Amino acid sequence: MLAFCYTLYRLLRTPRWQLMMLNGVLLGLLSLTRPNGFALLALLLASVGLFGVMSYNVARRTREIGIRMALGARRSMVLRRILQETVTVSVAGILIGLAGALATTRLVAAFLFELSPRDPSTLLATAVVLMATTMAAGWLPARRAAAVDPMRALRNE
Repeated sequence: MLAFCYTLYRLLRTPRWQLMMLNGVLLGLLSLTRPNGFALLALLLASVGLFGVMSYNVARRTREIGIRMALGARRSMVLRRILQETVTVSVAGILIGLAGALATTRLVAAFLFELSPRDPSTLLATAVVLMATTMAAGWLPARRAAAVDPMRALRNE
């Protein structure tokens, strides 16, 4: 985004005849930033949705987590267990998404320029970014679960 703003700033400072020549460059930049913006929005929505699901799951299981901690579970064990559930959900989603992406390669091949529909580096990078986003979205509910006071959790229910 910073590169786009800098390029736009430079374009606005050039004389009018040079703008005519650089019109294609500007249109190319705009067409590159629009899909990236949609992808970032989709990633944000997915992470917010996963955060909501994991927060609900932790809130629903507060009593169970309190009992586990009262019986001697350490905070690190509770944190690891909640993050493990988050990773399980994420891996299942990534595998289903990869299977769907590989199944629809013929449909999307016409829309991809200078990229193979089965490009392993793109598929791997997508999986890694989604896994990192999932871990970030699951970290706060996991920390909240690890901070549960066993006496309060048992008293409230």
